[in-house]
Amino acid sequence: MNSTSARGPRQRSQICATLTRPRRRGITGKATRPSPPGGEAPALLRLLPRRRGRVHLDRLWLRWRGPLGLVELMRVVAVDRAIDVLPNVRGVEGAALRFLSQEAVFGVKPQLQRGEGAEFEALRDYAPGFDTRFIDWKHSARHRRLLCKEFRIERNHQLVLAFDTGYLMREPIAGMPRLDHAINAGLLLAWISLKGGDLVGAFGFDAAVRQYLAPQRGTAGFARLRQAAAELDYRSEETNFTLGLAELDARLKRRALVVLFTEFVDTVTAELLIESIGRVARRHLVLFITLRDPLLQRTADRAPERFADVAEAVIAHDLLRERSIVFERLERLGVHCFDVPSRGLSVALVNRYLMVKERGLL
Repeated sequence: MNSTSARGPRQRSQICATLTRPRRRGITGKATRPSPPGGEAPALLRLLPRRRGRVHLDRLWLRWRGPLGLVELMRVVAVDRAIDVLPNVRGVEGAALRFLSQEAVFGVKPQLQRGEGAEFEALRDYAPGFDTRFIDWKHSARHRRLLCKEFRIERNHQLVLAFDTGYLMREPIAGMPRLDHAINAGLLLAWISLKGGDLVGAFGFDAAVRQYLAPQRGTAGFARLRQAAAELDYRSEETNFTLGLAELDARLKRRALVVLFTEFVDTVTAELLIESIGRVARRHLVLFITLRDPLLQRTADRAPERFADVAEAVIAHDLLRERSIVFERLERLGVHCFDVPSRGLSVALVNRYLMVKERGLL
């Protein structure tokens, strides 16, 4: 914007720029810059995102005030753009390297992880304590000593990160929505899985299916998953587990590890949830992930001082008991359940993934 000055001593005027958004989102942007008389004033408008997701920018308001404060001009510039605020993954690589410490010290190299897999690795002499089921009797007779088979942990497994984006996942825990805790833990698991040679995909749903990325291999796919996580929005609809999990089951053509990040409250929702997960668990291995609410546990354990405290403690205890019943029913279906604090989510999830790989459960 050009600015002019009246005759006499030249004074500097100011240009103020402000962005507006049609949807409220945790992002702010405002800039004020002096404008030289008779020239142009380039200004840098910095945006500070406060939350992950897609931000829609509507208009840019420019306001110029004269040097004497007697004249003010305003112009509105249509922007109509969307910016994806990516999840903060600064700690992902550091946490992943702690799990893959050999790779961090000795450089990138193939690691042959032995376990109870199905890929044959080598023969070794039998020692007391070894599982007798793995004795190779044919080679033992040929070499005239007992030999056991060693197996290598399989690769090329499919892993799908399924995110519930319903209204319950908007609830904040430790200053951040449940959905963001789930995305951070899921991205860490995706990085480790991709480094280990597995295929990783993503799935988002609530009242309808919002997103599906077919599992792909290679660490280059991590940027694709991160972009997909940025596009997951916070929804106010109730989650339809029957529709969402049935759609996911239909899209997966082979056995996969389904990591479901979700939340439930009432028993009616839990019944539909258990029924839907039971159908998925017939073909796939399911990890059921929920975040433990510290307020609920504190309310149940707090020493009562008033009658209202007793009533709140009873209600909190009933809710915790119903949650434990749901977890027990899911575990009978072969589902691996986690109800952990937000700080321990990433470590517990990665450790269970490594245990699944080591035991060859896929």
